Amino acid sequence: MIPYGKQTIDEDDIKKVVEVLRSDYLTTGPKINEFEKAFSDYVGSKYAVAVSNGTAALHLACLAAELKAGDELITSPMTFAASANCALYCGARPIFVDIKENGLIDESKIEEKITSQTKIIIPVHYMGLPCNLEKLKMIADKHNLMIIEDACHALGAKYNGSRIGNCNYSDMAIFSFHPVKHITTGEGGMITTNSTELYKRLLLLRTHGITNHPDNLIFKNKNNNPGYYEMQSLGYNYRITDIQCALGLSQLAKIESFVTKRRDIAKKYERALAALDEIETISENEGQFNSYHLFVIKTKDQETRFKLFNYLKNNGIVCQVHYLPVYFHPYYQKLGYEKSICPQAEKFYERIISIPIYPSLKEEEQDFIIKKIKEFFD
Repeated sequence: MIPYGKQTIDEDDIKKVVEVLRSDYLTTGPKINEFEKAFSDYVGSKYAVAVSNGTAALHLACLAAELKAGDELITSPMTFAASANCALYCGARPIFVDIKENGLIDESKIEEKITSQTKIIIPVHYMGLPCNLEKLKMIADKHNLMIIEDACHALGAKYNGSRIGNCNYSDMAIFSFHPVKHITTGEGGMITTNSTELYKRLLLLRTHGITNHPDNLIFKNKNNNPGYYEMQSLGYNYRITDIQCALGLSQLAKIESFVTKRRDIAKKYERALAALDEIETISENEGQFNSYHLFVIKTKDQETRFKLFNYLKNNGIVCQVHYLPVYFHPYYQKLGYEKSICPQAEKFYERIISIPIYPSLKEEEQDFIIKKIKEFFD
């Protein structure tokens, strides 16, 4: 079977993890700071905060932005549920804005959804294709809103020549290190920011809202009690381990080769499928550099998508559909979200298939995938 995505682990990755297993620290040790520093250097942000997974990163970013009950958060429905669930975790309400034909949030439709309760916009860099951050920042600045980029698909992507995650157009950006992403730590996530204030909040919230740093104490430790610490806010145990960060450091050193390989695979798909009238692919526009977490094709209709999906599956090719619009999920339906609120996203969903793309995909495997797609339409 050929999966739609998988991790790429080599002997050097394994060696780095074993070194930590033989060290004094398995968690809350030096590898976490090393990974954070290397990651912020790579994307070009001032700060990076490593956490247990991408969903935790979204939740902490919303908490650091002081999202609360009664607030609203604008995001895309064409995403994994976590991009909207992070609002619910804070007692806020997700508001969905429809997408463009490339799967990205439609900036022209955002302002009509903004109310006095709106606090945050979470654009999703779908597939690894960057959103129009310049337009989004103009909207956010006009309405005094925060931007948290959901960059789980977009490590290594660039917008107008600068790397996604540098937060030049946003307050924070979040990443995931799930095994199907560009680099993996098993599970894991990262938040980047250029704000010292947000950085301090994120560090506090990551570890139960507890600090023992003398400069940060509210009640000064006048009696010099040994081991004194304070819980200053309701935080969470969203820590990552040194074991994971050792793997992350090793993986991050290979990110450029991983992205290059993904882009090469994508170009080959685009060339090979261009002659098929029944298939559309999603291309980069000016200023976009796609890091291709996913390669998505669009069929002419839902029936064709269904038949092609099953044909590929029956030939040992595992595909996926990214995504069911978030508000289609039964939980969101129970909350009162109605279908048809984002018609473009719903049409998009009916036509899409994510076909295999990952650095260790062999050339003969890609040739086989292309052959089977062509055979289906022949």
